[in-house]
Amino acid sequence: MSTTIPTAPPRQLGPRRITLLVALAVFAQESMWNFYDSQVPPLLRDHLASAALVGFIMGMDNLLGIFIQPWMANRSDRTRTRWGRRMPYLAVGMPLAALLFVTLPHTANSLPLLIVVIVAFALVSNSFKPIGEALVPDFIAPERRSRANAAVKIASSLTVIVAALVSILLVDDHPALAFAVIALITLVSVTVLCLSIRDSSSPGYQAAVAEDAAEESTSVGQARIRDTIWEIVRDTDRSRLLLIVAILVFGSAWAGSRALVTPYGMEALGLSRGDAGGLTLPSGVAFLLAAYPTALFAERFGRLRTMIAGMAIFAAAMVLGTLVQTPTGTVVAFCIGAAGASAFLVNAVVVLWNLAPSARVFGTYAALYAVGWQSGAFLGPALIGGAVDILGWQTMLLDIAVVAAVAVVIVVRIDRLQRRGDVERAV
Repeated sequence: MSTTIPTAPPRQLGPRRITLLVALAVFAQESMWNFYDSQVPPLLRDHLASAALVGFIMGMDNLLGIFIQPWMANRSDRTRTRWGRRMPYLAVGMPLAALLFVTLPHTANSLPLLIVVIVAFALVSNSFKPIGEALVPDFIAPERRSRANAAVKIASSLTVIVAALVSILLVDDHPALAFAVIALITLVSVTVLCLSIRDSSSPGYQAAVAEDAAEESTSVGQARIRDTIWEIVRDTDRSRLLLIVAILVFGSAWAGSRALVTPYGMEALGLSRGDAGGLTLPSGVAFLLAAYPTALFAERFGRLRTMIAGMAIFAAAMVLGTLVQTPTGTVVAFCIGAAGASAFLVNAVVVLWNLAPSARVFGTYAALYAVGWQSGAFLGPALIGGAVDILGWQTMLLDIAVVAAVAVVIVVRIDRLQRRGDVERAV
């Protein structure tokens, strides 16, 4: 990328407008991912009898993301152009992902070609996934990042509804058109972004440029991904490292509560497959209702305290679901748990951004959050499933509560480390 820096930065975007634009970008990305997760498996099942093999191919994007997202986010941190450091990647990546996405149903008759397009889509989509979210700390001041991220999380959650509606209305009769509609949403979104955002004007970008100039460096944004990770590992203040571990652990608990809910409902509650699969639907609404209030609580009482309280509520809800092991009791437990989990999901990445030593690594830190969360999503179902194999389905929610309690202990430790510091931090 060019290292030319604008001499007269464009006008600043207000926090509300930039929040809506970032939410739009995330909405477009997650619409593709949600529809991909629901409609690509049937395409694979036409060729593959093994559910395990289908699951492996569908899980491949998470594995690729663990490696691609930090590297690409770090590349964006080190980019300097007249357009900024994030928008060039979004302007290229989102249309290319939409093109690959709309191609998927047209390759369904050939398994090798379908897999090639699946891999290409996963590579491209993972390459810009954390970059759009990094616009939040670039533009939004630390004290307002929780409410901005809450809006982004709400937009992400709404994509589940959009993907479901498109599936219901179009997939059976017009499958190719259904993919095209989702791709069109992405193209419209990236067009609005490109016309609205020039992130070279963001405070984060300007701060990074100022740091470059202060160091009188011959290269721009020197911190490579391995340098950033090594600096976190070596730091005597273990807050950042512990937070990434907490993200992984709580992500494991959350993923376990989602991935295994259908067999849990069938085995422990005696429900049909369809009824068991709907157990978490009301909790999605509970999450949407709780996301923004938890951001306001975090700004009022502190992000770490709010996270601890929310995680404890999630763990307690899983215990409640174990004690009241009925379909209604389980739905109530999941609703309470989702509301509590929103405190972590909204604020954890904000704490990580606010602990970053420089504006030059906001994108990398967004990717480190994603790596921690995706690693938890990968490990959590296997961990909880292993506990079920030993203890049985009746104790699955209690197993999840134990994992969540470990995450609570870690965040309590981070809170104590922060309170020992002589300098007040915005966490």
